[in-house]
Amino acid sequence: MTTTLPAGARERILETAYQLFSRRGIRAVGVDEVIARSQVAKATLYRHFPSKDDLVLAFLDRREQRWTVGLIERQARARGETPEDRLLAIFDVLDDWFRSPADFDACAFVNVLLEMGADHPLGQACIRHLDTIRGIVAGLAREAGLAEPEDLARSWHLLMKGAIVSAAEGDADAAVRAREMARDLLARHRK
Repeated sequence: MTTTLPAGARERILETAYQLFSRRGIRAVGVDEVIARSQVAKATLYRHFPSKDDLVLAFLDRREQRWTVGLIERQARARGETPEDRLLAIFDVLDDWFRSPADFDACAFVNVLLEMGADHPLGQACIRHLDTIRGIVAGLAREAGLAEPEDLARSWHLLMKGAIVSAAEGDADAAVRAREMARDLLARHRK
């Protein structure tokens, strides 16, 4: 890891965990590696994060701020002139992300959910974070005056997750394909 570490111990730990968990998953990364790479003592890590699960929960919260709000929502709102354009812009944002191998690391929420299962507290946290994404989509659908915004959001989210998996398989045009399907979905939900 060649990035400069933040000054505060808690922030160094969290940023290191963010980079490692995003790229390799939570089971493949041990606490000892986080400690070594963040250059803190074991007691320091456990003072800030009493368990690895606490560290993963903080990682997921940060992921929501950086990815869900900071990338997807903010960029979609900036790129689209109308609410429908903003919905479609989600796939433009995904397309840019997929075409940036240094940044593309799939969906941490889905990855952790699959690693831990829906009944595990971390899986439950992922379900809540995924619900936030659907909430953003439903909000845009309401702004657009579309019928059944919650139903649209569930279908839209399927397209998003499917595009992410397809991109991880190597389909560089996954977001473009999903965007075209999303147009059909919009047409079905117009009042």
